[in-house]
Amino acid sequence: MATVGLLVVTLAACNLFSPPKIKEETIVPPQSLYQAALNDMDAQRYQTAIKTLEKLDRQHPYSDYTEKSKLMQVYANYRIGKFEEATLAADRYLALYPSSKEVPYVLWLKGTAAFAQIKDITRDQQLSQDAIDTYGLLISNYPKSEYAKDAQDKIKIAVDQLAGKEMSVGRYYLGNGQYLAGINRFRVVVEKYQTSTHIEEALYRLTEGYLSLGLIGEAQTAAEVLGHNYPASEWYKRAYDLLGKQGLQPQMVAGNWIADTQKKS
Repeated sequence: MATVGLLVVTLAACNLFSPPKIKEETIVPPQSLYQAALNDMDAQRYQTAIKTLEKLDRQHPYSDYTEKSKLMQVYANYRIGKFEEATLAADRYLALYPSSKEVPYVLWLKGTAAFAQIKDITRDQQLSQDAIDTYGLLISNYPKSEYAKDAQDKIKIAVDQLAGKEMSVGRYYLGNGQYLAGINRFRVVVEKYQTSTHIEEALYRLTEGYLSLGLIGEAQTAAEVLGHNYPASEWYKRAYDLLGKQGLQPQMVAGNWIADTQKKS
């Protein structure tokens, strides 16, 4: 009886450590999988569609439906707000099909996935830069694309975010008496983001910061540039009054970087 018991235990142990049986996946024709995914997407079942498309890629990596599948995965992930997955899917598509007529659309999706994640100006703005870079590729390589205009509009907003971030940090430094550090931030706005909505305040803050450091010529030039470009601006009125308190007026003083920037613009 002891021998029989030992045999039972041994068989049970063999059963316990034997590899589990792998259930074979039923092979479904690629056109059927693709159509099923399209049906799910029409019904807004994007997560189910993604799984079906991934199955299509797995079972038929070289079929005529593979490119369409990878394109749909970019779109489906974007639609359900899986922006990181959409970006990765876009990169895969662009690497595999760089000459496809769908490249402008994929670039737009990738750029818009970054754009949709942009945070407020107090946070890191890498996503703003990512959106600008991707939209820039779209516009430079496909200027006549139907997506180019929207990309241009979104770039303006993303640029405003970058400028806003510089302004936020600059104000912090200025408020803490770190005038040079603040000036450097406002200088970035004036040099790089002249089309942003923050340019007027940036020029005023430069006037303020330079006055605090006793750099009169720079302060007068910043105010003069502000008044020349935005004469009705409230920021110009404030800059004018700020200089007036010290018996000064806005004027262009040659030989400083602000005057040089204006000549280039």
